[in-house]
Amino acid sequence: MGCGCNKNKKTPEQPTNEPTPEQGFQAFRSMVNHQQNGGIMNKMSMVKSFATALTSRGLTDKKTSPASKQLRVLSCFGDADRGGVLPPCEHLKESKTPGKHYCGGCGCGDKPHTWLMSTGKEYSKLDYPRLNCPLNMPGFTNYQHSAPDEANTPLS
Repeated sequence: MGCGCNKNKKTPEQPTNEPTPEQGFQAFRSMVNHQQNGGIMNKMSMVKSFATALTSRGLTDKKTSPASKQLRVLSCFGDADRGGVLPPCEHLKESKTPGKHYCGGCGCGDKPHTWLMSTGKEYSKLDYPRLNCPLNMPGFTNYQHSAPDEANTPLS
């Protein structure tokens, strides 16, 4: 029997907040479906962006304005190598081809027509009149200006 302190008494199982295997499987499946649908939409968005850029080039190889291209170059490459304070973009990738760079954020990859800068009179990615940036940086078509209240000095 024992001393009566209930030390050895079995307690009924406490309910747990752990999901059942079926609930865990359903949660996993909904997460996978969400990622797959987002992936399809992301690919569609990339195709639309690429088509917009190609259309803006037209048949006569139109280029963006020199001022816009300078802003794009600053947004991608920064100016730290010239003593400035702007660092290169976090998505800037070095190509396997020496001296060439491409954007690692837009998903286009390392191909001659995706290199950001060209040599001579070749057409580069930064030359397209309409071109989106994954980070919406200055100089690009999808650049978003800061709201006036974002320029205020922080209180802290």
